[in-house]
Amino acid sequence: MTLAIVLAADPAASLITRAGQRLVDRLVGQWRRAGASDVRVAADLAELAALVAGATGPVLVSGADLVAHTAVLRHLATSPVGPTVALVLTDPPAPGQVPVREERGQVVAVGDPAGATGVFGSALRVGAADLPALAAAAEAAAGAAPGVPTAAGGPPAGPVGALDRLFAELTACGTLTFAHRVRLLVAHRVGTAAEADAAEAAVAAVDEDRAELRLSVKERDDFFTTFFVSTWSPYVTKAAARLRLSPTAVTMISVAFAVAAALLFGAGGRPALVAGAVLLYLGFVLDCVDGQLARYTRQFSAWGGWLDTMADRAKEYLVYAGLGYGATHAGFRYGWALAIAAMTLQTVRHMTDTWYGALHDEAARLPRPSTGEAGGIGGRLNAASTKVQADTGSVSYWLKRTVVFPIGERWALMALTAALFGPLVALCAVLTWGTLAFAYTGALRTLRAWWMRVPVLATVDATLQRDDGPLVRGVAAVRRPGPLALAVLGALSAVALLLWALLTVHAGDRLPGWAVPVALLVLLVAGLGARASHDGPLDWLVPAALRAAEYLFAIAVGVAGRAPAWLIFGYVFVLTLHHYDLTARLEKRQAAPPLHPWTLGWDGRSALLALAAFAGFASIALITLGAYLLVVFVASVVLAWVVLPARAPRTPVPVGGGDRSPG
Repeated sequence: MTLAIVLAADPAASLITRAGQRLVDRLVGQWRRAGASDVRVAADLAELAALVAGATGPVLVSGADLVAHTAVLRHLATSPVGPTVALVLTDPPAPGQVPVREERGQVVAVGDPAGATGVFGSALRVGAADLPALAAAAEAAAGAAPGVPTAAGGPPAGPVGALDRLFAELTACGTLTFAHRVRLLVAHRVGTAAEADAAEAAVAAVDEDRAELRLSVKERDDFFTTFFVSTWSPYVTKAAARLRLSPTAVTMISVAFAVAAALLFGAGGRPALVAGAVLLYLGFVLDCVDGQLARYTRQFSAWGGWLDTMADRAKEYLVYAGLGYGATHAGFRYGWALAIAAMTLQTVRHMTDTWYGALHDEAARLPRPSTGEAGGIGGRLNAASTKVQADTGSVSYWLKRTVVFPIGERWALMALTAALFGPLVALCAVLTWGTLAFAYTGALRTLRAWWMRVPVLATVDATLQRDDGPLVRGVAAVRRPGPLALAVLGALSAVALLLWALLTVHAGDRLPGWAVPVALLVLLVAGLGARASHDGPLDWLVPAALRAAEYLFAIAVGVAGRAPAWLIFGYVFVLTLHHYDLTARLEKRQAAPPLHPWTLGWDGRSALLALAAFAGFASIALITLGAYLLVVFVASVVLAWVVLPARAPRTPVPVGGGDRSPG
């Protein structure tokens, strides 16, 4: 059950709309239409605290001074960004309202006009886990003077409304609050009848459904998606909604299109390549539509968000497989090798993307650096990036978004080059642009991260995100040279083994029997940092370095053991599913996979492959271990999303579900 509370403690509660209805009564009706199962009116903060104390699910709270589209309230109630979300308006703060500063979608300061990016919109959703903090904040605000302390802890900024005091107290106690901004729709706080009439007129002037359809498209997207997909995908979204398709159904249709494209790329021939390119483009359109449909219909779920992330990666790598087979079938000996390289590169890139984003999210919650700390090349790069991002639509803005080679550009490049030149050129183009993008982003991000000095990996279960297994978990912590240096050393040993294996195979020889075991021992040196503190400014790169080390070692074992290239691709593909499962759960704030200990860790898997290679059974090991990991992955998915939720007691969730984070 979702409870909505309208706080009628301010004078605006008595205002009458043009329809002859009190604002407070209008809001009661709007909350019901927005999905609240129970709506109460609280006369003061003490009564609100009592109502919150009896709640068991998410609570929606608004003041009586808010005039907005019902869709604004529904979007706040169903926002997938986090459990506790506040409405933030861009209106200048009026007397009694508190300014808000947000960074990366998080409210980081309340009550301090310096650097404010908006004003509290007199409405918020509070997750079940934060209800005790909300009740305590209501009690504190009820007994406090009507002022809000500044961010520096100075005197009150002046008399403010009851709900504003409550919000300030809630954030002051450390509650992580996300910001929900209003676009295209209308929301205003009013204090007089004239302001209420003006706000109602603004609401009536906007077509709510048309605005919601436009809102289903991401506010900021990449160049190809913005100009070649989002210009017409909302029509597909509208049609899907009329057909009552779910976002998950659209995701699965998108997967089918990508699989068909991969098969056509593998078949070869100009008609098949052109048809595959068209299907790949349409599959990407549907990949955008599933997220747009989720936003338009407000059908969010943790399962949908996880599936969307996993499907995106699986589709792309299946297309790599089709291109690799097609290039090999056309007579190029190393077609599969290019596909393996593209998949490995893209996965390591994605790992750095995930943790760099997490680093920025963590940095947004920390105090801003002082003037002396804000200098240096890192500070200048940060300022330049912020300036470019703010200059929406400029040439520099689009160049910055395109040069990093996002998914839309990757799929467009694959489709275009495959149709015009064939699978070999498509894979070479993806590898070339991907390598340049990785070098560009890696260098700039490293400099900025060194300047920011945020120990983001220390805020999570580092052992889980490293994917450590039984061989290294019990190793004593080694503080020097540090986890990142040790992980890079392990990756370099895998690179050396792979190069040696390639040269040996090319010469028609075999590696010495001791080569793989020795490389394994050097690789396991990375495990010496498993129990060390991951609080260095660049330790966010550790997961990516370990992924590179494990993948390259597995590829080297396969090459040295003369395993078929398609088998090596398949094994690494299964590894990517396992690791994307970890990052998807991190991004969606989900628990670890229930069968994670059964995956053996990067160290255990590498040791088994090395043992098999030493015995001369590399291909058998790749097949057996890959099949085992795939079974564990599927079983873990079934347990996490089907069995355990069915057995668990039903707990209230935000109206419309949890978090989909659609594309």
